[in-house]
Amino acid sequence: MASRSIKNRPSIKKKHPFVAVLYVLTILFAVTVAGAVGVYALAASWIEGLDEIDVTRVEDMNTARPSEMYAADGTTLLARFQLESREPVGLSQISDYVKEGTVATEDERFYEHNGYDLKGIMRAAYVTLTGAGREGASTITQQFVRNTLLADEMNDISLKRKMREIYLAVKMEETYSKDSILLMYLNTINYGNGTYGIQAASQLYFSKNASDLTLAEAAALVGIPQSPTYNNPFYSMDNCIERRNLVLNRMCSNGYISVEERNAAQAEELVLNPSLPSTTGIMKYPYFTSYVRDLVSNNYQQIDLFTGGLRIITTLDVDTQEAAENAIRTKEESISPAIAGALVAIDPANGYVRALVGGKDFESSQTNLATGAGGGGGRPCGSSFKTFTLVAALEEGISPETIVDCTSPADIPETEYKDDKALKNIDNINYGYRSIKRAFAVSSNTGFVRLQEAIGRAKVLATAEKMGITSDLGAYASLTLGEQNVTMLEMADAYATLANGGIHYDAQPVYQIYDYQGNLVVDNSNPEGTRVLTQEVAHAAVEVMKTVVSTAEGTGRNASLPNGQPVAGKTGTSTDYYDITFCGITPQMSVAIWFGDPFNQEALPAHLGADDVFRTFMSAVLEGQAAQEFPTAKDPEYKKDYNNATYHVGTVTPQTQQPTATVPVTNDPAADPDDDPDDPDKNGEGNEGGENSNPSTNAPGNSGNGDNNGENPNQPGNSGDPGDTPPPSGGDDPGTSPDPGPTTPEPEPPASNGGDGSSED
Repeated sequence: MASRSIKNRPSIKKKHPFVAVLYVLTILFAVTVAGAVGVYALAASWIEGLDEIDVTRVEDMNTARPSEMYAADGTTLLARFQLESREPVGLSQISDYVKEGTVATEDERFYEHNGYDLKGIMRAAYVTLTGAGREGASTITQQFVRNTLLADEMNDISLKRKMREIYLAVKMEETYSKDSILLMYLNTINYGNGTYGIQAASQLYFSKNASDLTLAEAAALVGIPQSPTYNNPFYSMDNCIERRNLVLNRMCSNGYISVEERNAAQAEELVLNPSLPSTTGIMKYPYFTSYVRDLVSNNYQQIDLFTGGLRIITTLDVDTQEAAENAIRTKEESISPAIAGALVAIDPANGYVRALVGGKDFESSQTNLATGAGGGGGRPCGSSFKTFTLVAALEEGISPETIVDCTSPADIPETEYKDDKALKNIDNINYGYRSIKRAFAVSSNTGFVRLQEAIGRAKVLATAEKMGITSDLGAYASLTLGEQNVTMLEMADAYATLANGGIHYDAQPVYQIYDYQGNLVVDNSNPEGTRVLTQEVAHAAVEVMKTVVSTAEGTGRNASLPNGQPVAGKTGTSTDYYDITFCGITPQMSVAIWFGDPFNQEALPAHLGADDVFRTFMSAVLEGQAAQEFPTAKDPEYKKDYNNATYHVGTVTPQTQQPTATVPVTNDPAADPDDDPDDPDKNGEGNEGGENSNPSTNAPGNSGNGDNNGENPNQPGNSGDPGDTPPPSGGDDPGTSPDPGPTTPEPEPPASNGGDGSSED
């Protein structure tokens, strides 16, 4: 038998909704109560208030729209967020088999009635009264009304609810065409497993569009709504097939398909091809995507992320993210299964987060090691924090050529560093007296705690905060040593301020957000920055930070880039190597990198650094691009003859002169004479500040000018200063702790020793 078109239908004589209710009630009462009076009054009371219901509300009811998140290219789908799986489509996007099967099974006279089916009602009443069972009599329109306008009364099985349902169904039919009602029904009905609508069901069970369903597949889906759990093929294939065959029988008896088509479809094996949605809705780059999800949910209260049908365009660059993932994973694999890495890359020109890696396996742990979300709370960044002390000193007018006491150990007045808690450099190496610039390059703990105390902890803390550090930090003596927890997101954001010449942009992962109608509701395409440092101070800081990468004694030499691109940065290591960091900048990108055991059970290998990860990552990001220079400026106006005798900053103490040793300076780590592949202490992954590869020698100083190298021609060398002896690159100075132990994710602020130099350089 040839299939007849579902569009061929008779004209329908319309009835007023109240008349329809009276009509049905009168017949029912004639059958059941034989002449009962008061039908009119009863009907009026039951439908009270229904006239005030605007049936057009159904267009926005029970049709929650999923929100989608994209990368900066606007095409790479990162996530789809929804409370329920829904995907409304047009009638032409639905297979005729679905439409015909639904009508044949749920409401065979759909195109003949005006909202209710009196024949069906009488048949159901007869079956019920005779005790032959129960039979439904709800039309497709009534079912839709029940699921939307009367959803609060769905579990009420009284005659009153049925009459209210009929009343609104007739109003619906007066307002909408049959095809419109059928489409709304097919887009909202429950197909099981939290899936609503035929398109979402087609994707869930068969991974195809509703327009592409075969007859057997369409019949299987049509059969599910009658009992979404019992007829669910995931739970019982037998029940699903039994219901499918019933649908096929009704399609055949109603003339939609031939007997041959029915028999062939019933004999067909039902093969599922599930497309199970992520339980989180996240499809790619889960640490970045969850970070944006939480930010949107918390910061944009007018937006309903899970029902609003939003289109979120993020700032993530796919190529940059892939480079970050590859660099972090390669390093992780070379260390230990317990070690995880994190990386944040920010565009200094606007604060856009271009890449974010927050952990090793999102399914195993949703703690975001880059943002601190999920219970992470950040990690110690070690001597990467010394950058803020450097900037604070420059703002105070202290020249980077100012001499600072870097001897070790150090008994510093009015700090917790005393007696057996004496502050030390790495391996207690004595760096003697040297410029702030060179103290930064080797990451001297003693020198930078003295500098911090000279300018004031509050000043250092305020500088860090205005540059982008938002964690609640205490003004402890160990502040400059980075023993307190911060996030790599904060560090990348703060360092970006220097790369951008002193202008700070808040880290921003969201570019634009559109509502479901395409209206722009959030626009961060033109962010406003705030100047927090003078261009002169930013320039001076960057010039000092370059020495970490570009000089032989710098602790981050492995961060140098092969194309000659200028790099500035700072290494960091925490107590006993439980955390290592490298924060580096170029004019194009600010990057913060961390490695460690998130559970603090396993320390990192000694002398391991993260600067080589920066080089791997940035080499990929900048491949094929010409080198760019940092913003330039004149030097700040420095104080003349700055001298703080209390903390030995600017103060010069004569020492015994030693012979001078000259060491060549190179920007190429491969050319460094200390890069011995057979010696792990000289392989480019040494301790920050640990310039001498043999600490047992106590790093005897150079003769002659020692550390001065022209910084102060009147200052003799220091016998305990290793001078220009180059350190192995890549690590940081974790110092020496009298009571060593792992740094916890939330360290207790030091009371007696303030960090005693145990926190990295």
